[in-house]
Amino acid sequence: MVQVTINRESFMLPDTGTLADVLPLLDISRPGGIAIAVNDNVIPKGEWQQYKLQANDKVFVIRATQGG
Repeated sequence: MVQVTINRESFMLPDTGTLADVLPLLDISRPGGIAIAVNDNVIPKGEWQQYKLQANDKVFVIRATQGG
């Protein structure tokens, strides 16, 4: 298991945990309008399935909202 921080909250993930595994932890079922950064680097959506998280990574998940 590895400990990561997701939106300033600690989570434990399996050693094989990827960015795609983060979404269900945040109750996000549809990734549309979502951006994810790991250690201040934005990761393209096409890489989420294979982007393996490391211990102590800091993940920020941002959801676009409409407004004006």
